[in-house]
Amino acid sequence: MKSVIIIPARLASTRLPGKLLLAETGKPLIQHTYEAARQSRLASRVLVACDHPSIYDAVRAFGGEAVMTSPAAPSGTDRVAEAASAIPDAGIIVNVQGDEPTLSGEAIDKLIGLLASEPGAPMATLAAPIRRAESVEDPACVKVVFDKTGRALWFSRSVIPYPRSRSETFLSDTPPLYYQHIGIYAYRRDFLLSLPKLPQALYEKTEGLEQLRVLFEGEKILVGVVEENVIGIDTPEDYARFVRSVRKS
Repeated sequence: MKSVIIIPARLASTRLPGKLLLAETGKPLIQHTYEAARQSRLASRVLVACDHPSIYDAVRAFGGEAVMTSPAAPSGTDRVAEAASAIPDAGIIVNVQGDEPTLSGEAIDKLIGLLASEPGAPMATLAAPIRRAESVEDPACVKVVFDKTGRALWFSRSVIPYPRSRSETFLSDTPPLYYQHIGIYAYRRDFLLSLPKLPQALYEKTEGLEQLRVLFEGEKILVGVVEENVIGIDTPEDYARFVRSVRKS
């Protein structure tokens, strides 16, 4: 089954304007993410779905594949679906966020393999154990809980599960009590194309989490666990830490 990675790339960013084009490392951020995605062994193609010519030109300048999508697309999922509509031979579409340059090829391949192994599941994502107390309380850190089969039960910015009482070892327990959702998704193409047609659920609007629309519709989301905790670039501080890490490597 052919798998294609699509990176939705939007120029506007509230907390870090134009972040995908920031290039203090010598490369624009979108190039770091593109090169990370290219490490996947299972994906046959990587392309960037752009909303602005400046991102399109930047991707083309470093030799990447890019397509223009509607600037009016309401979400990254809609942008990915628009690009995927022109790739009829792809069975699995992987949505990699443009601001997650530390995602490994191994993690992407685990996600693709997970969805490919479950024919009845339309969608899959990843999670990593949370080992820091501040992350548990941070609404920017989206938490996920799942059942014994790896099927997502819920995603939230709130603390889930909420402990009636906390032990001193709650962050080091095995298996982990808390998992951070990693914002990468694999979809079966037909299901992805149907998503923009579904109405937003109340919970999705409240939490600002698109995946809650899928759960509200009664659909299955598989969750694969990885040990790496991928950090997205959302603020100037995030980007500064990323630049320092690149310069040290």
